[in-house]
Amino acid sequence: MTGAAGGPLARLAALITDTAYADLPDATTRKATIHLLDTLGAGLAGARSEETRISLSVLGAEAGPVPVWGTGVCLSPRAAALVNAVSSHAYEVDDTGGCDHSGAVVVPAALAAAAACATPVSGTRLLTAIVLGYDVGRRILEALGGYEPHNGAGWHSTGTCGPFAAAAAAAHVLGLTPQQTESALGLAASGSAGLWAFVHDGAMSKRLHAGRAAEAGLLSAQLALRGMTGPSAVLDDVWGGLLSTYAANDADPDALTSGLGTQWKIMRSSIKPYASCRGTHSSIDALSAIMADHRLDAADITAVFVRLSHFLHGMCGGRDIRTLAGAQLSLPYALAARLAHGHAGLDAYDEDKRGEESVRAAMDRIALDIDETMPPTEEPVVTAITTTGARHQRRVHHAGGSPANPLPETAIRAKFRSLAGRTLPDARARAVESAALGVAELEDVREMGVAVRVVS
Repeated sequence: MTGAAGGPLARLAALITDTAYADLPDATTRKATIHLLDTLGAGLAGARSEETRISLSVLGAEAGPVPVWGTGVCLSPRAAALVNAVSSHAYEVDDTGGCDHSGAVVVPAALAAAAACATPVSGTRLLTAIVLGYDVGRRILEALGGYEPHNGAGWHSTGTCGPFAAAAAAAHVLGLTPQQTESALGLAASGSAGLWAFVHDGAMSKRLHAGRAAEAGLLSAQLALRGMTGPSAVLDDVWGGLLSTYAANDADPDALTSGLGTQWKIMRSSIKPYASCRGTHSSIDALSAIMADHRLDAADITAVFVRLSHFLHGMCGGRDIRTLAGAQLSLPYALAARLAHGHAGLDAYDEDKRGEESVRAAMDRIALDIDETMPPTEEPVVTAITTTGARHQRRVHHAGGSPANPLPETAIRAKFRSLAGRTLPDARARAVESAALGVAELEDVREMGVAVRVVS
């Protein structure tokens, strides 16, 4: 029998419909608040990206009630969810560790759903929806075998698992029934797509994966609310089911419901201090630690060797930095930026910075060594050679911003202000910051739409 009442789809739907804010631990709702703020910052900065400009040129005619962050434009819920998600992922500063980029998918979908509501949506309802979106999206990824097998097969999990995350968040905001929520999740499977082909040329499609995931999840919830049905067997072991199709050899169905309602997956998500793929972060931290511990300047280092897994090399070993996306996926560039510019923040990835001779010279000093015995998820070992011939080695097991090594809230606020300041005046940016951090007290989150707009 498929689609059984006690099956995984029904249990996920029940979680989405039955969970209340009071059911969530304080640490979980606080983390959701921080990720809301972080995603808004990423999206406000990304509003200036070429990907967002192109998206608006196509979707700008779909006028509606939902603000496009960092602009003066308001679009239909579906279009706004897509554009805001593209913006949130455009500069690679959004969070990671969920579906994978859960914030860029869940927050735009949840806020678009709220803006489309005819009645007020409380801040506590929004936060609960965010927690649920992160939870469902990550559970789908883990059921597909986890990050390494799924992405290693060529799927980009933000695009394939993100629609379920967005659908879960939107369904909670919209107040869908359990049966409607099952349909929303089933319909979301039809929006599950995204390939890692962008890694070979730095194509913009990576950003679109977040956009289409947010759009697909929101649209699935809206259609389910109006009566469209989704496949009840989508998570069962059947021909055409999600797990048997995408992960025939790696599926772990138990991951869909293990610890359901007690182990909230948002708690494993990371805030990114650097404007690059998460796979580069521990190496940046390791090089920074070596330089700090031994009081080294960039000029003191003649070479940097990185021993890394085959998986990580395939994802972040490229040296083509002509595009922003290519540079942000490049481990050699991340380390070169740390040497040449002193940091790997968003400013270090500007086109003029990427073209500097000092960066090119620094990249020539970075060598990657694939260790075929290293597990895919193991962090790299970084070795710096100095002008005196000294060798200093470091491996950082938990990169800054990870759950095991979290950023202080002051750093998260500073990151938000630096990103939001790219589109909003300081007073407006601080208003968004205040609203996000105090969201649990808001009676109607639709008011946040005014703060994130650029008013001419």
